[in-house]
Amino acid sequence: MSEPSAEHNAIPAAKPHRHPTLEQVRAEIGDCRRCPLAETRTQIVFGVGAPHARVMFIGEAPGRNEDLKGEPFVGAAGHKLDALLSEAGLTRDEVFIANILKCRPPQNRDPRPEEIEVCTPYLRDQLRAVWPDVIVTLGKYATQFVLHTDRGITGLRGKLYRAGHFIVLPIFHPAAAIYDPTKNDLLVQDFQLLGRTLAELDAQGEGQR
Repeated sequence: MSEPSAEHNAIPAAKPHRHPTLEQVRAEIGDCRRCPLAETRTQIVFGVGAPHARVMFIGEAPGRNEDLKGEPFVGAAGHKLDALLSEAGLTRDEVFIANILKCRPPQNRDPRPEEIEVCTPYLRDQLRAVWPDVIVTLGKYATQFVLHTDRGITGLRGKLYRAGHFIVLPIFHPAAAIYDPTKNDLLVQDFQLLGRTLAELDAQGEGQR
């Protein structure tokens, strides 16, 4: 299992004695106006799922459907994610799903560095609140933030990494298989690896839940 530089680790390394609840994190965000995305969003997309999930998925940013509904992964990519979860023996209500950004970028453009900088403290607090065994990073931006790397997702996917307390599994964003069906088999393999990883943690008595 590979380990990123501890010096540049972007996520909490040790569980604090007093950690926030998801409700407290949401209250802290409030009606956030800390970046210009507040002017174009419909609503904040905080995240959804089990408050103490063993697996936390981190995507890039809300899309149009997510912006309208206020929930991550509700469009075509969400349906794809639901199908892939079964490959790991999981269902949506057993995991927690969040994004790097809490607001939709206009025209679904890529997140900008200044937006990531201002929004990710809330993601760190969500990680402290959920404290999962495994973080699954969906796509380039989530993976580069969590592992603090400039490497692309293609070279990182399908392997397990250690970032502080957490095991990190980078995978392609589910939308990638919609636009490029050749990635579907790789996504299936990676979700099966996730299932095996959880089973191994259970067998070793290391699973938290």
